[in-house]
Amino acid sequence: MTDRIIQEVRRAHPSRDGDGVAIQRIAGMQHAAMDPILMLDELRAERREDLGGGFPPHPHRGMQTLTYMKRGGIIHEDSRGNRGEIRGGGVQWMSAGRGIVHSEMPTRDTEGLHGFQLWINLPAAEKMSEPRYRDIPGSQLAASRGDGYEAVAIGGEWQLGGETLVGPLHEIAPRAGVLDLHLEPESTITLRLPASESLLAYIYEGTLRHAGQALGERHLLITSQGEQWSVQSGAGGASLLLLRGEPLREPVAQYGPFVMNTPAEIELAIKDYQSGQFG
Repeated sequence: MTDRIIQEVRRAHPSRDGDGVAIQRIAGMQHAAMDPILMLDELRAERREDLGGGFPPHPHRGMQTLTYMKRGGIIHEDSRGNRGEIRGGGVQWMSAGRGIVHSEMPTRDTEGLHGFQLWINLPAAEKMSEPRYRDIPGSQLAASRGDGYEAVAIGGEWQLGGETLVGPLHEIAPRAGVLDLHLEPESTITLRLPASESLLAYIYEGTLRHAGQALGERHLLITSQGEQWSVQSGAGGASLLLLRGEPLREPVAQYGPFVMNTPAEIELAIKDYQSGQFG
């Protein structure tokens, strides 16, 4: 087995998006080692005021969004007539395809929230496909508990701690996976996966040990290629979101909510949206 190592550490930066929602963001639109993950936002607000006006209607083309809420509730509505509400532990997934307009708004009873939104790239051949949407309540996610860890698989097949855990969201492309992993203090777990896939880990609580140092919250760890990766938590344990997928190795052109392959395709996306062709 070839061991993976951490080849880069990136720190999330505070920002605001939508109508003033406080977020921590890591963008990797053209980062080869993050491919096919385009961006990760951590949404963490203790007060209603930090939620601003939520995420009012806005367009997308050429990519997917995945929203995973650990605390609080959010409502999705879009121009295709889809509506879904998820609460702590639930997931919303949308493939924008050729174009969609959607909103994501906190539920009325949400005072604070904690969750994540991912942008995941679509292959060039699927960027103009029909938009799709799916939501999954937390009770339907695949969960397991082992020696020193607890895991919740959202999508993809994961081999960890000697067992295989398969998330119910199979639509994520290409072969991408998302896993919420909690490690007890001073615990070690080994993950196995195809050597060619990208593997990222975002620490949202606690610390991991690496090369004699402690890596703390709001850091994204980008691993090298390899067939397995061993993760060790610090004295207070650790919680992390693991992301993986087969790299597309295609050019990325991005403007706001549009992710295509060429500047000409971005110009067409803007023109189509302005002429009312999304929906």
